[in-house]
Amino acid sequence: MQEKVLTPPDGVHLEDIEVGRVVEFGRISVSKQDIITFARAYDPQPMHLDEEAAKASIVGGLCASGFHSCAIMMRMIADGLLKDGWTSLGSPGIDECKWLKPLFPDQVLTGRVICTEKRALASRPEVGLLKVKFEMLNQAGDVIMIWDSNQLLKVRNPGPKVESGGKGERPPPLESVWDGPQGAAPDPTRNFFEDRQIGEIYELGSHTFTKDEIIAFAKQFDPQPFHLDEEAGRKSLFGGLCASGWHTAAIWIRQFVAYRQKIEREIREAGAPVARYGPSPGFRNLRWLKPVYPGDTLTFRGRAAAKIDLKSRPDRGILQTDSQARNQRGEIVFNIRGQILAERREPFRP
Repeated sequence: MQEKVLTPPDGVHLEDIEVGRVVEFGRISVSKQDIITFARAYDPQPMHLDEEAAKASIVGGLCASGFHSCAIMMRMIADGLLKDGWTSLGSPGIDECKWLKPLFPDQVLTGRVICTEKRALASRPEVGLLKVKFEMLNQAGDVIMIWDSNQLLKVRNPGPKVESGGKGERPPPLESVWDGPQGAAPDPTRNFFEDRQIGEIYELGSHTFTKDEIIAFAKQFDPQPFHLDEEAGRKSLFGGLCASGWHTAAIWIRQFVAYRQKIEREIREAGAPVARYGPSPGFRNLRWLKPVYPGDTLTFRGRAAAKIDLKSRPDRGILQTDSQARNQRGEIVFNIRGQILAERREPFRP
């Protein structure tokens, strides 16, 4: 067990975080019904919904959506670190998430975190940025998920503001999937790994966020005040009640799965063979670029970005897709590089 450190009376600020120290937190048990309920709402793939279908999949049994695992981790962070006094100001995103092992029903999960870097923002010295590695472990002590993440925290004694910004203050702008060179929509009758073309565009539909659904998701997975209470939201960095970033991510995966299932129906109707997709090994470059407020309508689009051959699994390849969401004002609010295993027509031979 880690020795418990007393929380300062005014909460845990940037100055209190010790780089290199491991902190353990959280304990959650996940039931079969929890897995199915989340999957029905956000990630309705057979391996998350149907035990017989899951047995026939790569994972070999009913398991949680990777984004369910992320939402559970967020809940453990909220109940552990944030309730223990961390002065959270939200997160700008995740550099990389790795899903290492399936999350099966009735597993008992715990978390641990280590800070690898910390600094105050030059342009907002009252705001601190932590580079942190989160790990989710099952009851056997196996690490089943890793985040290389970013966390904003209050600074107790801010220094002077530096107008020019500091190291890493302004990351390079993302390339919009609505602009630049891009290919046509995929041919629905050619859906194996070898068929996929870099630049293909996926129109993933739209979703309008309501106040009630924002609060309902936050109550279950991310109960930070700015996701639950309008007044707390107005006093936060976001200036108003806004959706959890994991809520936005959950809507994205729902849109993506619905798109994929529509394509599969079209393939079957055309009498062509359907390639098997999934699971995903994780994602990269998840960015929550702007808050999502009640009434915002997000439109989602993806673009095929890269294809990776796998020596370890020659019947599959990894298809990487850059997906984004923009609001009704045309502002990009969400970005992610997703990854998914796609069946090959012929085994890979190096």
